Amino acid sequence: MNSDQEAALDLSSMSVLANKSWETIAAEQTLKEMTKYQHMCKALESDQLSLEAGRKDSEEYAFRLERETELLCHRLQELEEDTQSQKVAFQKALELSMEENRQLLQEKQVLEKELEQLERLQIIQEELHKVPANLPERVMVFKGHVEEKGEALPDMLTVQPQIWYPVPGGSALITFESPEVASRIITMGQHQVQVDECSYVHVEAEPMALLLPSSLEISLEHSPRQVLLSGLFAHSVLEEQLLDKLQIFFSKRQNMGGEVEHVEWLNGSGHVVLTFVEDGVAERLIQRGQFQVPIGKETHKVKLSRHLGGEIAELQFRSSVCAQTVLLSGIPDVLDEELMREALEIHFQKPSKGGGEVEVIAYVPVGQCAVAVFEEEGGWKEGEEA
Repeated sequence: MNSDQEAALDLSSMSVLANKSWETIAAEQTLKEMTKYQHMCKALESDQLSLEAGRKDSEEYAFRLERETELLCHRLQELEEDTQSQKVAFQKALELSMEENRQLLQEKQVLEKELEQLERLQIIQEELHKVPANLPERVMVFKGHVEEKGEALPDMLTVQPQIWYPVPGGSALITFESPEVASRIITMGQHQVQVDECSYVHVEAEPMALLLPSSLEISLEHSPRQVLLSGLFAHSVLEEQLLDKLQIFFSKRQNMGGEVEHVEWLNGSGHVVLTFVEDGVAERLIQRGQFQVPIGKETHKVKLSRHLGGEIAELQFRSSVCAQTVLLSGIPDVLDEELMREALEIHFQKPSKGGGEVEVIAYVPVGQCAVAVFEEEGGWKEGEEA
């Protein structure tokens, strides 16, 4: 379409508008507005529907979030309860472990004390096992009765043992009159002893275990050149002079003797052993039986008999606990020896402390040691300190 044609069309439109009335134009304009607002209303309704759908989606999402929140809170509560239960269980396990550790510690202390006693007992046993090597130096003289006919006497030797027990520093030995008191003191274990008006020390009471000889086997040997002289308890000369006079007397042929090789005094027995160089001299003197021997200004009736030498072949021991004696250990060095002995004696004499009448007590301070000599079961005497 060219420009001339467009101009003709505009003129035609203007001609049409001019022919319409104002009311028609207003009606058409109103209709257009109504159509416009109808479209807008539909758009708003569409938006409202969209918003309503969005609101429902939001509510559903909020509901889901609320449910998830509730589930999370519930789960959190369960976790807190589980944590609390685990905490309680852990606390109980910890307490149980501490109790077990305490019991193990007590058992360890008991075992350490038992080990200490065993070590002390082993030391004593080792010392006692050394005794057989020294015993032959201790001369023993048979003073019993020998019968050549009739029923044979049992081969038994009765000895009264002396047990030497080392007592370490910081220890004490206490002997009660009653064995029941000693047993009660040992059962109580630890004791708190007052040393002055406001001070106390703790001591441990332990049983007094000793190793006693249970059997002794001695191999005896008869020497044809030795003779035993007895009846020499009372003499007015020195020991060396006595041995010289006996050696001279029994070396003379007129006294049925011979050359003497060795003469020995048996300490504490009043007996002398003569050893001759030649065989037959001892047998000849034994058959004679006794001699009147001048010693100093006196004449003594000396009896001659066979001499039996012996060695220990076997020595066995048994464990024994003193019925009346208690070992106190762990005594600290807080008082001098005399004051500490008095404090211990006063404490263990009190019936309120489980004690009773004390026969004797010996205390060895820290840094010293002593030896207790046990002469019979339940009794003892203190040895020299070393």
